[in-house]
Amino acid sequence: MNKLNELLQELGISKVRLAKYLGVSRQMVYNYLELDDISKWPKEKKLLLYKLFDIQDSKELDDIEVSTDYLMSVENRLNQGLKASMGEENYLDIKNLNRESQMLLSDIVNLMKEKLSDERKKEENYYAFLYLYHMLQSMTNVPEIKYIFGYMSKITGFTDPDDFKFNEDKQFIFESILFSALTLYNNGGASRSKLAESHRRFALEIEQKKEEKLGRTQQLFSIKDQALKELGYTELNTQNAEEVIEKIAEIESRGSIIVNED
Repeated sequence: MNKLNELLQELGISKVRLAKYLGVSRQMVYNYLELDDISKWPKEKKLLLYKLFDIQDSKELDDIEVSTDYLMSVENRLNQGLKASMGEENYLDIKNLNRESQMLLSDIVNLMKEKLSDERKKEENYYAFLYLYHMLQSMTNVPEIKYIFGYMSKITGFTDPDDFKFNEDKQFIFESILFSALTLYNNGGASRSKLAESHRRFALEIEQKKEEKLGRTQQLFSIKDQALKELGYTELNTQNAEEVIEKIAEIESRGSIIVNED
């Protein structure tokens, strides 16, 4: 592995570019390079590495002499591999992001792709990332989601426990409460039977929020229908949208909704 690391450095291939070429996360590349033998790499990734260096097996690594021609040939194969791995179906427009954000997004996408390809936990990982997607969608309106991410980063050793990137007081309080709750959970101080009533209230609150949201949606449909009726239109379109929206605002401000009797 020392020879491989030397070659990567001599050829100017960063861990980030190698990760993109192999279609894995940057952390996974570090994990591969910590192994004592390339034969322990996944077969697909090992063959991609051999293709990059134009060799048949790991023994040939020791015979590689880096010349200008060889460096250029490796660079061409690397670029071709990157283009293939970033095909149109996987293309992300990241040109407006700064370098740190681009690297972070690339690492996240590669890690998710890697996990979603794991046949042993494919369904489990799918739902884990689906829930993560739901959390990311709700993050603007639910600041506690950011605190959860921060807590998990700290508890797993990636971030210093006294490092606060959001509202420090709220994050501090939330992390302390969450730590107490998870300590109770991990130490066996809670059971399903003891928490049944608490979970029932949890489910009831969610149902109430759904009903409120549904009620608000139905109200908006009623207001829209009333606005169209008052304006003499049968449907909402691009031509009358601005006028209808103004009428909706007027109806809401006067608080009068006529129930459709049809």
